[in-house]
Amino acid sequence: MPEVTTVDPSTGRPLATYPASDAAAVLEVLAAVHAAGPSWAARTVDDRARIVRAMGARLREQAGELAGLMTAEMGKPIGEARAEVEKSATACDYYAERGPGFLADRPVQTGAQRSWVAHEPLGVVLAVMPWNFPLWQVLRFAAPTLLAGNTAILKHSPNVTGCALAIERVFRDAGVPDDVFRSIVVAEADVPEVSRVLIEDDRVTAVSLTGSERAGAAVASTAAGVIKKSLLELGGSDPFVVLADADLDLAVAGAVKSRFLNSGQSCLAAKRFVVHADVADEFTRRFGDAVAQLRVGDPRDEATTIGPMARVDLRDGLAEQVRASVAAGATVLTGGAPVDGPGAFFAPTVLGGVTLDMPVMAEETFGPVAAVIPVDGDDEAVRVANATRYGLGASVWSGDPEHALAVGRRITSGALFVNTVVASDPRLPFGGTKRSGYGRELGEAGALEFTNARTYVVGGGVPEGPASE
Repeated sequence: MPEVTTVDPSTGRPLATYPASDAAAVLEVLAAVHAAGPSWAARTVDDRARIVRAMGARLREQAGELAGLMTAEMGKPIGEARAEVEKSATACDYYAERGPGFLADRPVQTGAQRSWVAHEPLGVVLAVMPWNFPLWQVLRFAAPTLLAGNTAILKHSPNVTGCALAIERVFRDAGVPDDVFRSIVVAEADVPEVSRVLIEDDRVTAVSLTGSERAGAAVASTAAGVIKKSLLELGGSDPFVVLADADLDLAVAGAVKSRFLNSGQSCLAAKRFVVHADVADEFTRRFGDAVAQLRVGDPRDEATTIGPMARVDLRDGLAEQVRASVAAGATVLTGGAPVDGPGAFFAPTVLGGVTLDMPVMAEETFGPVAAVIPVDGDDEAVRVANATRYGLGASVWSGDPEHALAVGRRITSGALFVNTVVASDPRLPFGGTKRSGYGRELGEAGALEFTNARTYVVGGGVPEGPASE
């Protein structure tokens, strides 16, 4: 029998061991989730909205326990963990309130007696989710997907198995019927095969993945092979563009918050800091000084701002990216190496003297490392900002918002933020371009993503004239 053992990344000590499912056991879960679909879809949307609202209430009731679990399993600083629970609850509130309107029938005036568009559930949706925001990533998928009348299977990252099972319990306690939402535990080695078996099964109608580019490519190719809808939210290497007229107090504070939230482990975090040469030295000095003051330590300590990375192998991979960049000529302004002692800690790092071919610029850095590159003007800023295969978010900082918008419109991304940090919001669609993926979560788009836009027409007989397609 395969097993999954979770590990506290701040100490390296095991937390818990869980029995894992093989492909045969997962198909039994699928059968139950599929069987639960018709009765769930038959409920009124208002009834489902009541349950989604109750999901948010249960999250808040269990906020302390859920935050502590996140901190233990993936090292999120405890204050950020509590904030993640609250944000997850707000997604439930938003869809409970606005979702029924998004899903309502939409009359369309045609030559028929009546015609309208209905948004109807697809069926069983498979969610493959990552460890970095173990509640938020799931809730931003689950709240609108369940509200629309779908059922769902969650395949979470093995290192946050406790969180995955806790989410299922929260939903059940909130009144989600048995088997409408199920979490499956799959050992890392079995993930590719189990994912393939599920996606290829006719009872799964769509798949949503948030994760790495490699995982996204595997899931998308499998789904395409059986003509199924997929949504991918993948990596990012977001540019943070500081123009010559930017307010540096605001920009430096935004840079620190954007890059080092969740110990730098966020797809939409700013990673490449593209700064006009006129202010580059001042920005870099102040940015480096601020980062050097960040407190690294026990994520359970309220004063800690940087906890461990989620796993030792991830920390080691980041260390190699930094080492290779320094060997190629980058300058370490602060940090630059793993922290001595137990746990998967990496010192908050700012690198200068970088070029586009260095790993910290050419690849996604998923951890507390920032790279600063000076540019001579708007055109070069746009060229450098676009010099990535990713296109998730971008921010532009300027004393003139219209100037910032003009520059930002030339940058390819799924979201553009001016003079503020890129962040997801339940009210706004979220997703990327290029190799950051496709499809949209959140907002009205998220409510409709896993629905069938079905056309209805009630006519008065056979129309006259020649037939048309």
